[in-house]
Amino acid sequence: NAGLLELSLGKFRNVLLNKTNPAEAVIRNIASNVTVVIFQVHAQQSDVVISFDKNPSVNSSGTGVDKGLVSILRPQQSVCTWYLRSLDASQVLSTAISIPYMEKDPIPGGCNLEFDLEVDPNIYIDYTLVDTHIKFAPANLGYTRGANPPSCDSGTGQNSRWRLRYDVYQYFLPENELSEMVLLSHIRKMSEVQSIKANGIKMLTLTTDDKTNVYFSSLPGQGVIYNVIVWDPLWNTSAAYIPVHTYACSFADLVDNCFSLSKLSTKIFFTALAVLGLFTCFFGHRFWKTDLFFMGFIFAGFFFFVFITRVTGLGYDVRLILTAVSGITGGLFLVASWWRFGSVLLCMFIIGLVLGFLFSSTVFFTPLGDYRVFRDDVVFWVTFCSVALMIPVLFVGCPRILNILASGIVGSYAVILAIACYVYTSLAYITLDLLRRVLNDYFSRAYTNVPFQTNDFIILSVWTMLALSGVTVQLRRERSEVPFPPHPYLIWKRERERRSTNVLDPSHHIPPLRERIHNKLMHIKEFFQKEQPAGERTPLLL
Repeated sequence: NAGLLELSLGKFRNVLLNKTNPAEAVIRNIASNVTVVIFQVHAQQSDVVISFDKNPSVNSSGTGVDKGLVSILRPQQSVCTWYLRSLDASQVLSTAISIPYMEKDPIPGGCNLEFDLEVDPNIYIDYTLVDTHIKFAPANLGYTRGANPPSCDSGTGQNSRWRLRYDVYQYFLPENELSEMVLLSHIRKMSEVQSIKANGIKMLTLTTDDKTNVYFSSLPGQGVIYNVIVWDPLWNTSAAYIPVHTYACSFADLVDNCFSLSKLSTKIFFTALAVLGLFTCFFGHRFWKTDLFFMGFIFAGFFFFVFITRVTGLGYDVRLILTAVSGITGGLFLVASWWRFGSVLLCMFIIGLVLGFLFSSTVFFTPLGDYRVFRDDVVFWVTFCSVALMIPVLFVGCPRILNILASGIVGSYAVILAIACYVYTSLAYITLDLLRRVLNDYFSRAYTNVPFQTNDFIILSVWTMLALSGVTVQLRRERSEVPFPPHPYLIWKRERERRSTNVLDPSHHIPPLRERIHNKLMHIKEFFQKEQPAGERTPLLL
């Protein structure tokens, strides 16, 4: 509970904070070889205030869910004190820790020129639905107690802070876990240098010449912890900044909060698409026109959604409805094109392109997509399109195999997208990251690493089994059939000519369509007419 907190260096302590009674955190008996103590406190969603004084000021305090302060120790100092309180009226569960560093360890945020604190070890984070941005102040070299800190701008040689390196780490919380106890237990793994290296994923290394800000792809509903380790290569010493976390969503919003991310319109759209995709997965080649409609729907719907998002400011639900309409139109157009012209080559190019785009998206979904060379949009799109076009080119000589593969793989992935509307899975970001890159000019700067945990392995197994089953069933069923159905328009013309010339054909004597419709309407009209009495009825003659 709030009050006097006796802490030990390097030991975590959970504490309930409130607004009215600040907690006083005290560390005693600090060793003389410790020159810096970084004190930090973490909460899940409610801001806390951490300060050097009971009455916090802008230059001596920090406010947020992940905040810390650096105490530069004076000679003979063995006690440090900080004050904690929440901004929320109710009690807030938090965890606190103090970490000691020696004179040769770099000081996180020691060359801060941007933020309020003189020495600021905090990482500042903000997010949108598309990307998450972290930034931090540069570090300084360590020094002994009582000495003046090294100058931040005295030079760029090996005896200055310019020799420091910054390793940025990422850590994923368990999927579908939004409880504060899970966060507080896992954030401990990202607070100290050795623990960060053991548990975090190293994303990149920055030099002092680089800007101290990094962008990541946002994962709404998925907890992520970020931290930075500053390393001094001369002394081979390191220090950690204050870890920060985000779920890329709001717990407080009544609509579209962290507990209900998918809109109803999204669920309806992808559930309907999954039903059609599941049918196509197993019966796509047999029901050729249904397969064409499905592929045409995806092809037209994707490009139309990109177009209206780029050029209009329409709301999401309206855009999704228009995308469905355009997808249906595109599917019907592809079916009509096949019926009129019978061009298997054109239809298979569209189908191969859909499969190629999914394959290329999967390639860039791997760690290959985070290579620095693909930050350049020209390099990325040329490579992406080349990989996508490789699929229809490779299978140009065996269109039936291409169609069966496309219907099995793409149809089963539609089921995965529908599952992602109800249960978090990283597999949805195979195509979502592609859509983000198309729609956002600056998404190329974001690292697109995602978690791959038990949930994802299960859903990947479902996708694999569906795709393999669908492809196998279709290959076995279609091996003795003709590769593609005959041209329907030519069949229709041939049948019409045969009926008009062959008087022995019973269909030759079928009345024209207009006359048949007229006769049907007359039958319906007679059904509703009142029945006339039989015989003659005359009045009696008196």
